[in-house]
Amino acid sequence: MNERMITPRSRGFLFLDAHPDGCRRLVEDTWAAVPQPAGGPPAGDGPVALVIGCSAGYGLAATVAGLARAGIRGIGVCYEKGPGRRTAGAGWYRTAALARLAREHGRDMVFLNGDAFGDQVKTEVSRVLQERFGGRLDYLVYSVAAPRRTDPDTGTVYSSVLKPVGLPHRTKTLVFDPDGAPDVRTVTIPPAEGDDIEQTVAVMGGADWTRWIDHLDQRGQLADGFTTAALSYIGAPITERVYRQGTIGAAKAHLEATATLLDARLRASAGGRAVISVNGAAVTQSSTAVPAIALYTAILRSVVGDRMVSPLDQLVELWDLLTSGRPLPVDPQGRVRLDDWELDGAVQAELNRRWDAVTTQDVTTFADLDWFTTQVRQSYGFDVPGTDYGAPVDVDVPWPGPPQGPQAHPAGAQAGVMPSFAQRS
Repeated sequence: MNERMITPRSRGFLFLDAHPDGCRRLVEDTWAAVPQPAGGPPAGDGPVALVIGCSAGYGLAATVAGLARAGIRGIGVCYEKGPGRRTAGAGWYRTAALARLAREHGRDMVFLNGDAFGDQVKTEVSRVLQERFGGRLDYLVYSVAAPRRTDPDTGTVYSSVLKPVGLPHRTKTLVFDPDGAPDVRTVTIPPAEGDDIEQTVAVMGGADWTRWIDHLDQRGQLADGFTTAALSYIGAPITERVYRQGTIGAAKAHLEATATLLDARLRASAGGRAVISVNGAAVTQSSTAVPAIALYTAILRSVVGDRMVSPLDQLVELWDLLTSGRPLPVDPQGRVRLDDWELDGAVQAELNRRWDAVTTQDVTTFADLDWFTTQVRQSYGFDVPGTDYGAPVDVDVPWPGPPQGPQAHPAGAQAGVMPSFAQRS
């Protein structure tokens, strides 16, 4: 046991440590918030699902909603730093808590920690799938955001960047000084140059999603009617220059084109389907890295208030759609849209008015900074109600092994902890 007092210390929106008990309680509260269908989740063996990027943001919401609402069993993949000189990453503690909840609710869920871009993890997933779940997968949810990807075939390392395409872009952004005071600044983001777009597409586009489908399909592990969904974001006109029309937008366009190709292929081979789920804005460890998004999201919250739809509620809706057996409601581009509440005309008109007016002096009038900072801190396990932050806590929480039982996976569930960076939604 290695007990420490954990205090929040941060550089910008990045916290240096995470609080294990706060992360655990946050996951417990998230599970408890899942609305139960009439009669409760399906009893017995539910559908087998693979969630790639299961430890944070929308990927975590997809895993919790799948377990608590749709009754899934299966495998979650993430890439999280374990405890050492500092605490483990928040995703490590969240995954340990989620594994315990899954066991308590009778859900057979194995969590693997490793580089989802690499073939080693894909091979381990196939092995667990074969040995524990009969070798047939019903659903795959792809929710990965990462700064780098190594091509398994060539060894080439690609790096993603957050830049506009064409001209430099001036935008407002939100930062906090060392004392926590908010500052609204105008920054100029230089445009993409050289192979910035190609590099970003190689990391955040559909290449790895396709590789996962290829890997599982070649081993005959896609069940009849297999469905896969990649989680994405479009956003509003305020952020489109740096997001949808930027390098990340090029990657998202590639992801959507990949969905079209995979959908045609899966329909022909297994009566299956592939779809993009366009989700609404949220405060995640990935989104806060995008210039302008933090300020945009804080203002959005001030406009919509409690009408803001959480990642959990959006993923509950997505699982209900995926498991209903009915045709999916899609937009003209074939995408499931869970962001209509954000892009409502009246909401965007008021958001634009506040965006144009906001300055450092009046930011608390136009943006809900209390909510925003709480969301950021809670993602690292701080400011979670019911957590005793005045007491030391054991930081050496082990990675969850596979659930025990007659089908227990003999080799364990951990596939190489490689803490270079985390993959999140």
